Amino acid sequence: MGLGAVPGAVRYLEERKTGFDWGVPNVRVPIVVGAVIDDLGLGDARIRPDAEAAYRACQSASSGPVEEGNVGAGAGATVGKMLRNHGFGGMKSGLGTASLRLGDVVIGALVVVNAVGDIVDWRTGEILAGARRPDGKGFANIVETLKTLGQDQHASLHRVQDSALHSTTLVVVATNAKFNKTAMTKIAMMASTGAARTINPYHTNGDGDSTFALSTGKVVSALGISVIGTLAADVVSNCVLRAVKAARSIEGWPCCGDYRARG
Repeated sequence: MGLGAVPGAVRYLEERKTGFDWGVPNVRVPIVVGAVIDDLGLGDARIRPDAEAAYRACQSASSGPVEEGNVGAGAGATVGKMLRNHGFGGMKSGLGTASLRLGDVVIGALVVVNAVGDIVDWRTGEILAGARRPDGKGFANIVETLKTLGQDQHASLHRVQDSALHSTTLVVVATNAKFNKTAMTKIAMMASTGAARTINPYHTNGDGDSTFALSTGKVVSALGISVIGTLAADVVSNCVLRAVKAARSIEGWPCCGDYRARG
């Protein structure tokens, strides 16, 4: 439903003659990529961003700090939903950002974490948010629970909640280092591994996980694809953790801070 916002961004750019030169005088074709998450099960499903909302968002864009948590596409984001059919509740997530500067080169990322899996601090192995135990004390650990369920021969016990496209983590990586489209595609592939470090499981059959990468092309740097891609993955991992740490609880979906405090 939220893809209806895309035309608003297109209109904003077209008015400013920003876009692909189609060879027609005074015409530019803005290339605007859209992606959404499934958050229709939270709050009022009739409320969604439209073209006017996107246009106003473009007008409000600034170089100031980006809000995190339950904002924008992160308002309805949740995690740890894979075992809800077995009585393990999920948790609230949101939007996270992070960046890194190396001399004149900047690598930034924005992630909306709407994952079916657990969120794990890859540096310590600790689960920060995910499938909650029914008693409210600790996490189920989705992978370990799946191993246990897999030992049972009753097919009904194997049923997990992984409906197609109901869980989607969206990643946007940007750098000012100059790369062509082919190079940025490889950087996007490498950056997506940063999400895989912190979301377990990731890229399941039901996930719609997507990673986008772009370059402003303003800085010519000796840092190659492998270096930028490696660092972009690290930035994305930090984004995922920031997204769950900044989230706030809503009814039925506790956040990281509240749940850990109770446990």
